[in-house]
Amino acid sequence: MSQTLSSQAAFGEAIELINAGQADKAEAVCRAAVERNPEDVNLLGMLGAVLVKMNRLVEAVPVLRKTIALAPSFAKPHEDLGFTLLAQRQPEQAVEILRTAVRLDPQLDAAFLNLGKALAMIGKGKEADEAFEASFALDPQRKTLALAAEHQKAGRVEEAEKVYRQVLRSNPENVDAMRLLAMVAMSATKPEDAERLLRRAVQLAPDFVGAIVDLGRVLQEQSRFEDAIECFQRALTLEPDNAHSYFLLGGALAPAARTFEAVDAYRRAIEINPKHAAATLGLGHVLKTVGRQGDSIQAYRKCIELKPDNGESYWSLANLKTYKFNDADIQAMTAQVDNGALYDQSEVNFLFSLAKAYEDRNDYDNAWHYYQAGNAKQRMLEQYDPVRNEVNADDAVAVFSGEFLQETGRGGNLDGSPIFIVGLPRSGSTLIEQVIASHSQVEGTSELPYIGKVSTSLNINRADGINYPHAVRELRARHLQTLGSDYLDAARLHRVEGKPRFIDKMPNNFPNIGFIHLILPNAKIIDARRHPLDACLGCYRQLFAKGQTFTYDLTDIGEYYLQYQRLMDHWHEVLPGRVLTVQYEDVVSDFDNQVGRILEYCDLPWEDACVRFHETDRPVRTASSEQVRLPIYTTAVNFSKNYEKHLGELTEVLEPVLNRYKKNATN
Repeated sequence: MSQTLSSQAAFGEAIELINAGQADKAEAVCRAAVERNPEDVNLLGMLGAVLVKMNRLVEAVPVLRKTIALAPSFAKPHEDLGFTLLAQRQPEQAVEILRTAVRLDPQLDAAFLNLGKALAMIGKGKEADEAFEASFALDPQRKTLALAAEHQKAGRVEEAEKVYRQVLRSNPENVDAMRLLAMVAMSATKPEDAERLLRRAVQLAPDFVGAIVDLGRVLQEQSRFEDAIECFQRALTLEPDNAHSYFLLGGALAPAARTFEAVDAYRRAIEINPKHAAATLGLGHVLKTVGRQGDSIQAYRKCIELKPDNGESYWSLANLKTYKFNDADIQAMTAQVDNGALYDQSEVNFLFSLAKAYEDRNDYDNAWHYYQAGNAKQRMLEQYDPVRNEVNADDAVAVFSGEFLQETGRGGNLDGSPIFIVGLPRSGSTLIEQVIASHSQVEGTSELPYIGKVSTSLNINRADGINYPHAVRELRARHLQTLGSDYLDAARLHRVEGKPRFIDKMPNNFPNIGFIHLILPNAKIIDARRHPLDACLGCYRQLFAKGQTFTYDLTDIGEYYLQYQRLMDHWHEVLPGRVLTVQYEDVVSDFDNQVGRILEYCDLPWEDACVRFHETDRPVRTASSEQVRLPIYTTAVNFSKNYEKHLGELTEVLEPVLNRYKKNATN
């Protein structure tokens, strides 16, 4: 009798632990009880179910088979074993087990659902439909959600949203509907709504790994990396052998400056699933970041082996800038493009990779052909409004007038630790960063998004339509100080070395220089400048992982440069001496003097390490990571000459400013 009571108590305790999201502790309780009574089918079945929940499928199979052997009429372990076999891509065996499960208990709607999936995988479509219908009959809301998911997959987002909301009205605690509705909110760029729905789902179902993972993805999308990491780690506590969760964890650790932990996470994902191409690609990226080029190339090559039609693997090699494709590579890439079966983004990657391959062979006409094709296709995938960009520049000039800055510039956070490097991409900002980050007092972080996030935080809960930058006019000294502190708090995540100064290398911060001046009056601001033709062509030759939507059309790029020039002229006029312009051509031709000039501006004493920047061992998270590990070189100066006959359109757009840029001139 005492053993029976003990087993019942253990069973109840395990249930409570599972409901609390503590599957690992539930496993320990079950194992201890089974050790005392190896033939207790309830606890044995519970142990198998816990192992399935934790995604430890290989361990779960023998436990579930033993349970079935002891109790052949026990439906639940049949259901769990069938799900496990299906997840292990063994549909024939899964069908046999699941047929038994639904025969033993015809009310198992999830078993019917998995039976339908298994039947579909082995080509028995009619029987699969019958199993799905049986599942839907037992759980009508499941059918409703399945139909809504079809709407969403087909792009009928509004119809899907209506159905999800209808389900939640009838069942406010349907966590599946919450999760799916959250994904609709994310696609509509409403991360706050998505987060609210997912947090509610996780509150109701603490072990709902799918919702926990999606919450992490939503938080990561908002650059809330610490919170995202916590979610992925929580998911891995529940499912320790989930390769995808390790992959997502690596993707959150890397931008949080926990690069070596990211390497470990990606390696663990690959250890669990050696064919996980995305994790292999991610591993290549972080190995590149820490300067292990040979290992990164090996990872990219492995990714090509796993997914030959994934253009990103080839572009990752091209984006090393120092890697040269061989004839076989060019032949393979050309075959993929000519095949016509690639999805758009992969095709763009292949086109840019081919352009780089021919450029390295000095075949500039062929290179231009592929650059044009790649940019034209990518431009169709982007949403960029050049008129909106000009209006934004108008607003910045109007709001941050000299008079306004003079009157308002008496607040802000006085911390002088930030060093901002701004300008157009591909204009030498990574070189400047590497030089300064080689100083013992300075840490290089990354292209941080936080100035943009802090500025747009002024738009929240505004019903009057007054947004940034116009909302800045309402701020007082205490508000400016708070905003400066908000930026520093967010940036602290990336400051892992404990040095007194740090670099924020987000180039797109140049329109916000007035705002930076107000909230961080002691911050240093460096404008990385390059000859307009070289700068614009550099952008056109680069396929960016994210953002920089203006770079895929020559006219767009040229007009963007004009607005950049206009804004920088404005900042020099209203904030004289506040920004240091560093001309790339001057840096490579007069390196030591320019290094001294930069260090003096930053109030940093001279250190020889800054001129030996290529010896600095630090993660570099930009496209130029391999180039800045080389000594200074001048081959990029006047590089646009190689494409001169193709740049008539761009030259015409830039005509108003070209005469300001003579050879090696410091504007």
